[in-house]
Amino acid sequence: MIVDLETVKQQLGVTLDIDDAMIERKIRAAQDHVERLLGYKIEETFQPDAVPPSLVEAVCQLTAHWYENREAAIVGVNAQDLPLGLEDIVREYRGWTF
Repeated sequence: MIVDLETVKQQLGVTLDIDDAMIERKIRAAQDHVERLLGYKIEETFQPDAVPPSLVEAVCQLTAHWYENREAAIVGVNAQDLPLGLEDIVREYRGWTF
């Protein structure tokens, strides 16, 4: 994984260990999702110390979002995408083929 548990816990502001297994599961799922959007495996494309920070941020953001919003729908809340979110980051690194 390109993001470790402690990095995501920092992102979330979580200090307790009770949700560690769930957060690790969400990290794996978020990286898988980002890789599917990219069209390639991050760890096969970049050396561990050369993964673009914005891809690390994309995995962190998606993991945090899935941790904080554990259901597929939000009721009674207006929400909108923030600029420079996940899709914007992934688009820059996407493996385009025609």
